[in-house]
Amino acid sequence: MKLGISAYGAYVPQYRIKVEEIAKVWGDDADDYRNGLMVSEKSVPDVDEDTATIAVEAARNAIARGADPKKIGAIYVGSESHPYAVKPTATIVAAAIGAGPKMTASDFEFACKAGTAAIQTSMGVVASGLAETALAIGSDTSQGAPGDALEYTAAAGGAAFVIGKTDLIAVINHTCSFTTDTPDFWRREGADYPRHGGRFTGDPGYFKHVLSASKMMLECQGTKPSDYNYAVFHQPNGKFPSRAAQMLGFTKEQLKPGLTCPKMGNTYSGASMVGLSAVLDIAKPGERIFVTSFGSGAGSDSFDITVTDRITEVQDLAPKTWDYINKAKYLDYASYARHKGKINTDN
Repeated sequence: MKLGISAYGAYVPQYRIKVEEIAKVWGDDADDYRNGLMVSEKSVPDVDEDTATIAVEAARNAIARGADPKKIGAIYVGSESHPYAVKPTATIVAAAIGAGPKMTASDFEFACKAGTAAIQTSMGVVASGLAETALAIGSDTSQGAPGDALEYTAAAGGAAFVIGKTDLIAVINHTCSFTTDTPDFWRREGADYPRHGGRFTGDPGYFKHVLSASKMMLECQGTKPSDYNYAVFHQPNGKFPSRAAQMLGFTKEQLKPGLTCPKMGNTYSGASMVGLSAVLDIAKPGERIFVTSFGSGAGSDSFDITVTDRITEVQDLAPKTWDYINKAKYLDYASYARHKGKINTDN
């Protein structure tokens, strides 16, 4: 049975703040982030944007690429920043795109890989016959405490993928995961901002899981990095995925089309999915895509994807990912703080 992606869409808010603007406020050296972490600016949600509105826009772009909302039997939204503690984002998306009510819906949470976990769950639901198609979304308005290193990268954006058996634009050949209980990043209930485990963030956090899942995929498929046209890895910054790609044997040319973080920051649950969306925007029939996500806590999901002939029919039916990224309006720190709710305006 062939399973894969029948439609996709992404959305990135237009507002940005440059790392220099943040560094100026806290007395930091902007070069530490621009050059050290390979991030020059990040996306910022508008005052009326949140995880739900971003998920809706990404889903609408997927619908514009040929998906029938009435055939969607499941909607899963992965995020670290759902607007409600008790009230699903997925039902908001369902209503906005005209899906349901004969469907199932749920919100996912696994740090930055909740979106790819939603893809895997969607594959299972569709393969079992419980749904004709399923919609998997990764969307976030990421949090970073004022003055924390996370503030330089925590961004906003998301992507949506319709998973089905027919009219595929890309076949998912295989998926696998690598998961451990590694406390590298967390946020307590009621806390405004997450905390990170410092030296645990890179390894045994990011690199152990991304490399392990990726090597598992290559072994399972009997492939090597040169068999793929593109590679997408979770991108908390520009440095980590670049290093992971190099360690695995992927080239800069394979990585570049989906490496969005340097120009828009880390969209957490949307990060690897926005990267995949950017690749699908330019991919050609027969090309092969390697994707590995990462979520702190910790785990990675890996995917081997082959693009079909139908991709050329849908690429221009909705805004492309880099068009969103390149459409930028820049904020000063005070305006950014207002947009992100860092300034309490309640009386």
